[in-house]
Amino acid sequence: MLQQDLLQERPSVLIVDDIPSNLELIEVIVQSEGFTVLKAYHGHKAIEIFEELKPDIAIIDVMMPDMDGFQLCNTLKELAGKRYFPIIMLTALNDKESKIKGIECGADDFISKPFEPRELIAKMRSLIKLKELHDELEHSENIILTLAVALEARDPYTRGHSTRVGDLSREFAAFLGLSVKDQEMLKKAGILHDIGKIGMSEAILRKPAPLTDEEFNLIKKHPIIGEQICSPLHSLRDILPAIRHHHERWDGRGFPDGIGGKNIPLYARILSIVDAFDAMLSERPYRQGRTYFEVLSSMRREQHNGQWDPELLSYFIEMASVMDEGFFSLESLKNIYQE
Repeated sequence: MLQQDLLQERPSVLIVDDIPSNLELIEVIVQSEGFTVLKAYHGHKAIEIFEELKPDIAIIDVMMPDMDGFQLCNTLKELAGKRYFPIIMLTALNDKESKIKGIECGADDFISKPFEPRELIAKMRSLIKLKELHDELEHSENIILTLAVALEARDPYTRGHSTRVGDLSREFAAFLGLSVKDQEMLKKAGILHDIGKIGMSEAILRKPAPLTDEEFNLIKKHPIIGEQICSPLHSLRDILPAIRHHHERWDGRGFPDGIGGKNIPLYARILSIVDAFDAMLSERPYRQGRTYFEVLSSMRREQHNGQWDPELLSYFIEMASVMDEGFFSLESLKNIYQE
């Protein structure tokens, strides 16, 4: 049983080559270094192995019939999705065009034939270490994201708020023409924007009566606390300003730092609009939720009153009005706010 557990802990390497002698040579080299070997003689078998056994790394020969190494590399990267899966391309082609094509397909490194075994093993160990770091990072990030969702689930008035803000922030970013990376960052910022409330009293968060000055000053600290919670994760560094500044106002009268105008980071200005929009739609202990029409009408009236970036708000109203008119031409918005 102990030996079986040790074998399971070994990194697994998927080797793909249509020439048996080449495959067996790499197998011997890799196994001698303590790796578990998975073999495939063609691309379709490699895909089956990848989906079933989830190897840690792949070594793929470029020149193969039916599905060449470039096509297989691209397919495996797509199947891996956001999960980091390192691939080394093994090739006798030394021209620049082939390497560029490999990079475009997602290859992480190249080995030229004939190869030096020590070079192959060194590159494998380096990429597997990088994969371990990616996996640890993803695990830590998922813990924080899950924590944020669990935090608001305690309160029936806020349940789903951060998830909706994250989804709608991503849709708004797409509407503005921001990059896919920006869209994903804004989704994470939306989910995590209120995580700083994690240590605050539920009596204050659910209080139906107006907050005292002392209670409000405590609430105003949650953006700073949220920034501190997320700051240890390098992958969240781009959204820290959004978390800290999502309660700033265009006129400089917000918190925690009282900055205004375009000194407020773009992510925070976007998040501020979306957060307020969802909050006004939602029921709270101290008031009833408003209708979709009432919220948009209120935002139109207050567009130039100093709370939000007026230009960004005009774009948001344009996007949200699609739903207001009942057309639901943006299917993603319909899914977020299904009436």
